Amino acid sequence: MKRALSSMLMVGSLVLAGAVPGVAIAQDAKLPDAKAGEQLFVQGDMSRGVLACVTCHGDAGNSTIPANPNLAAMPHEYLAKQLHDFAPQGDKPAVRTGPDGAPSIMSTIAPALTPEDIQNVSLYLSQQALDWDAAGTATDEATMDHGQKIWRAGIEDRKVPACAACHSANGAGLPGEFPRLAGQHPEYILEQLKLFSSGDRANAIMHDIASRMTPPDLAAVANYAAGLR
Repeated sequence: MKRALSSMLMVGSLVLAGAVPGVAIAQDAKLPDAKAGEQLFVQGDMSRGVLACVTCHGDAGNSTIPANPNLAAMPHEYLAKQLHDFAPQGDKPAVRTGPDGAPSIMSTIAPALTPEDIQNVSLYLSQQALDWDAAGTATDEATMDHGQKIWRAGIEDRKVPACAACHSANGAGLPGEFPRLAGQHPEYILEQLKLFSSGDRANAIMHDIASRMTPPDLAAVANYAAGLR
């Protein structure tokens, strides 16, 4: 378990947790514009095939659709990386896909975004407040104890590290590196864990962790994480 934790922290890049290689803002680059990001989020740009983000992700990034993630108050760097990963990079396929490698709806939207768009909308969302009254929460009381154990201590005999090691005890994450999971929809968290486990969402560290967990393990920790505050 110690070796797994050490490896995970050394790499420092998950995509339920992810650092942001390749999308950092250069010193001489134009600073992101939150107002422009808000306009794109609310109105989209149909001339380029960019749908209004608010349609799926809700007012100010507070999604009311369990399949779509809450984006409000997520770290700017994390959001930028995810938008970057939905689009193919040159001759390389997109890092993020759906089940069995099928394109997701974001696979049709992200390629139309410019690097400036990505920075702008990510900054806008990072500045929005999460509506905790409407946020995702735990829905399965029967799995709470199991989920809590995995979150706090991992699964030692299968070398699964504690989720709290990177996402923090209260699920707040680490800004700029590991995303907040508290208040995320449990259905969304579970779907991402399944994609990590299958390898359809490319992330070596999260694949290594999630693939050692059973379906009940994944469901329990997704439920518990959503209920953290």
